[in-house]
Amino acid sequence: MIIENTYCEAFEGLVVQLMITAQDEIFLKRAVNSFTALPSTVFGDAEGGIVKYLQKNRTIDGRLGTIVQLWVNGTGKKSRSKFYTQLGRRIRQGILVVPTTSVFDAYPEKTEDTFDVMDNVGHCGDGYEEIMIKFDRTLISVPIMIGHDFLIEKKIKYAPGVMGGNLWLFCDSVESGIKIGRRAVSVIEKIDNVCTTFDVCSAGSKPETNFPEIGPSTNHPYCPTLKSKLSADEFKVPEGVLSIPEIVFNATDVDTIKKTMKEVIDDIYDMDGLVKISTGNYGGKLGKFKIYLNEIGLDDSLISDE
Repeated sequence: MIIENTYCEAFEGLVVQLMITAQDEIFLKRAVNSFTALPSTVFGDAEGGIVKYLQKNRTIDGRLGTIVQLWVNGTGKKSRSKFYTQLGRRIRQGILVVPTTSVFDAYPEKTEDTFDVMDNVGHCGDGYEEIMIKFDRTLISVPIMIGHDFLIEKKIKYAPGVMGGNLWLFCDSVESGIKIGRRAVSVIEKIDNVCTTFDVCSAGSKPETNFPEIGPSTNHPYCPTLKSKLSADEFKVPEGVLSIPEIVFNATDVDTIKKTMKEVIDDIYDMDGLVKISTGNYGGKLGKFKIYLNEIGLDDSLISDE
């Protein structure tokens, strides 16, 4: 197994980190999955991911919980406006409508930038919403028909973070790709302040496309099933590789991205079926961050220029 001497290209975005709680696992997972589903920054919207699940003794209100993140690309005024809209939509239609749910701010550091969610969530109460102090936090209580009012922290912190950290796992079979990809995701789930936006992603993309109306298209030189349809110069899949899952992750800072890459590689390096580890980049055209595999604390002897 080799680790390619290359870099991961990542870019800047805005992030909120929330704690969602509910009375039981069924409602919690429904809310979490609805809030984080469909990564769609390529459509100009938002993308979310799960950081980790929490037991009752680790949540603000003593119920089952999950830490989640939501992201938008960019950090300027337009991105902030878009973020506020997208955040409200996902909370209203993904969480509020699931019985017994509550939402708390869980951003890990101090920041002066906050969204007041009264206008984009609280007014779902149609004027009957109330401000209350509970759990030493200022919450909005929204009355809803189920009989268990929806609670959400009135101010949600947001800040710049790093989007698009990734690893490409070159494997000798589809079965190996799925097994190793799932192992990589399980490692990320143990790290604070980072989320996977696609879990095990089956389709890496490229910026060029013949069909711009549908967004980024398949990175065809790295599709193992196209070997007979591409020239030897264009086909980039190494001999013996039949599956290349991509693991994509966003984090609150670049050091957490580096930590995630190192811990995943350290954990999966010796797994059967793993032929090569690399990363996705676009020649420096995608974003401001270049994270080199030879600069994240790996053993230099493991990294190859092949």
